[in-house]
Amino acid sequence: MSRGREEAAYGDDLGRKTVAEFLGTAFLLAAVVGSGIMGERLADRNVAIALLANSIATGAALSVLILTFGTVSGAHFNPVVTLAEASQGGTAWRLVPAYLIAQLTGAMVGVAAANVMFGEPMFFVSHHARAGIAQMFSEFVATFGLMAVIFGCSRRRTSAVPYAVGAYIAAAYWFTASTSFANPAVTIARSASDTFAGIRPADVPGFIVAQLVGAAAATALFAWLIPAPRRAASSEVSSLAPATAADDG
Repeated sequence: MSRGREEAAYGDDLGRKTVAEFLGTAFLLAAVVGSGIMGERLADRNVAIALLANSIATGAALSVLILTFGTVSGAHFNPVVTLAEASQGGTAWRLVPAYLIAQLTGAMVGVAAANVMFGEPMFFVSHHARAGIAQMFSEFVATFGLMAVIFGCSRRRTSAVPYAVGAYIAAAYWFTASTSFANPAVTIARSASDTFAGIRPADVPGFIVAQLVGAAAATALFAWLIPAPRRAASSEVSSLAPATAADDG
């Protein structure tokens, strides 16, 4: 293949991956925020019922979105997943800037869509306080656990990844005090919705630091616990991409 054709093919491939990350993250945030608003409105101030609706919808949507976009971009929808995969050779570093931009812009579009669907302003600053050591530690635990599920399943039972990740996030809504954001793009975008799923902008930096530390700790541990299989140097698709049952360990 000539250099010109190689560059054209790379451009087309990057475009598809970027669009997949954008759409997947947008729909994820629409599900998170939209189900939070719907749950709160229908639950008649019963926070437990609202959280149950929010967690089930988020987990189900995440599983479906990984199945939909996994074979295109790896279905990261999360900057810490992209960075962790790149550090382990699962995603080419040259894809990382495009992925991060797509995830952040997709997250904001998803929040705007959810807000508008429920008759709220497109963006309005959240006043939902999520501060303190307990919340920060919860985000560390939530993100560590998410990366553990991703690494453990993608390296031994690839076809289970969509369901395992969706189930983990749904469960982590309940066993973490922060309700498991575990995603910097999600955290930033949810600060623009003063609804059930929102977070105060002032609390965003602490969440992101905890998420980065949690992801780094899990990445380091699983590099030893379940080493990644050797990949070709040109590998550009994350091992998050769902495979057939024949790939199960």
